[in-house]
Amino acid sequence: MQIYWTAHARDKMRYYKLSESRIKRVLNYPKRVEEGIAENTVAMMQSGGTGKNPYEIWIMVQESKPKSARSKTAKEKDIVKRLGLKEKTIKIISAWRYPGATKPGDKLPEEILLDLRSALE
Repeated sequence: MQIYWTAHARDKMRYYKLSESRIKRVLNYPKRVEEGIAENTVAMMQSGGTGKNPYEIWIMVQESKPKSARSKTAKEKDIVKRLGLKEKTIKIISAWRYPGATKPGDKLPEEILLDLRSALE
C-alpha cells in the first residue's frame, strides 16, 4: 500500500501540529470508521487527550489505483485486509483535530465541512 498526501492534508497537519506518523497511526488503528462526506471517501478517528482536554484526530482517505506493482510487506497486506481495501494506494485528503468527543454518526461542524468542500473543489 502506498500513501499519497494532498497539499490540503499537509497544510492541515501543519495547522493542527499533527505528524505524518500520527496520521499513519490513525490509518492503521482507527477507533471509528465512517463514510466520508465526499464521494468514495472514508473518515477515520482516534481519540486523544485525557481528563479535561479530550480531543479526536480525524483523517479523510480515498482509495486510488496503484501506481506501481511492487511487492507488499506483511503489515501492508494486513492493513489492506483489515480496512477491506484492495491492493490499492491510499490518498490522505485531509486531517484535523476535533476538540471534545463526537458520537458515531454525528455530522461534522459546518466550519470543517466548508473547509473540506473547498479543498475538494
